[in-house]
Amino acid sequence: MLNILQLTTLDADFWSKLDSLLAWDTTTDNEILQVVREILQNVKRNGDTALLDYTNKFDRRQLQDAKELIVSPKPLQQNLISQTKALEQAAERIKNYHQHQLQQSWQYSEPDGTILGQQITPLDRVGLYVPGGKAAYPSSVLMNAIPAKVAGVKEVIMVVPAPDNILNDMVLAAAAIAGVDKIFTVGGAQAIAALAYGTKTIPKVDKIVGPGNAYVATAKSMVFGTVGIDMIAGPSEILVICDGDTDPDWIAMDLFSQAEHDEDARAILVSPDASFLTKVQDSMNTLISQMPRTDIIKTSLTKHGILIKVKDIDEAIEVANFIAPEHLELSIANPEQQVTKIKHAGAIFMGRYTAEALGDYCAGPNHVLPTSRTARFSSPLGVYDFQKRSSLIMCSKQGASVLGKTASILAHGEGLTAHARSAEYRI
Repeated sequence: MLNILQLTTLDADFWSKLDSLLAWDTTTDNEILQVVREILQNVKRNGDTALLDYTNKFDRRQLQDAKELIVSPKPLQQNLISQTKALEQAAERIKNYHQHQLQQSWQYSEPDGTILGQQITPLDRVGLYVPGGKAAYPSSVLMNAIPAKVAGVKEVIMVVPAPDNILNDMVLAAAAIAGVDKIFTVGGAQAIAALAYGTKTIPKVDKIVGPGNAYVATAKSMVFGTVGIDMIAGPSEILVICDGDTDPDWIAMDLFSQAEHDEDARAILVSPDASFLTKVQDSMNTLISQMPRTDIIKTSLTKHGILIKVKDIDEAIEVANFIAPEHLELSIANPEQQVTKIKHAGAIFMGRYTAEALGDYCAGPNHVLPTSRTARFSSPLGVYDFQKRSSLIMCSKQGASVLGKTASILAHGEGLTAHARSAEYRI
């Protein structure tokens, strides 16, 4: 039997209790910090030599030359046609969606001839971290590399660990389909260091994206400033709002789909129908034995799962906005009317037939989403993350005279005489 926490908004301490339950400890273990700091410094100083040492040590390999880290994207074998087609179909949908995000440069002229505007340019080179080994995350390759290519990034560099020389074929195929330019079989904090500082073999990048373990996440946070990063992601999470009319088995499996990620994943169901909450819990107890990752799901739901009873759908939306979930399912009768009330969510899945899992793989929108309530102030990964904006200012002779007078007054007010005179010379 699954022991899942149950709450109701009628409880006097509901909001404070929910707030404490949602708290995610962002502090990093001191031992991890020290290890990562040493790795970053070593790779920065010793480049390829340090990379080889760490790769041989942590990934149990016997490499003699950094050139052995290089592999090429390649299609899947002919007998895996169905996987190839699925990757290609997902890639096409992801590309089509992200092309709508492409921003264009713009400018306008004022009456005196002054020109103002914004120039949009892509990043030159991006690094993509992909978990490796026996785990296969081709979807992560597609979701990170395709928006970069749509943005116009010239070179996408992928790093992926190959412990015991194991490298997943679907990851390499996804890289080929997504247009990844170079692949290096290196992982961990040492891979992040190589991307941030550059070595003789691995070129330095402008931004690092992609998920990783605690060492990778810590390394990304420590090199931020030297390079850009996408985000520091917390555990995966889903919040389902249901009016009680969706098949309980569907909702149970939607909750499982996040709980099976890891023991820290969070799955929450909110409904005004108390009997439906019971039905979903009964479904979970029935279906759990069918799950290969039963122990992980049980631990996740016991530690972080919540069933919340609310008075109505409006209150359910209030709860959702408070939680600001990574994934939000509106499994209700009229999602289009209710979605405008949602203020904070990474991705919103509307209607009874829209499983969150579709967003993970092939719907089109990006699956790299803000977690741990950061949807209050951040957005999904997108083309805009691989583009930069430069302001354009071109003053006419008349415009320089008019603006110069205003700038002079403000500069003198700040005590910056050279600023003032620089503007005054053009009056």
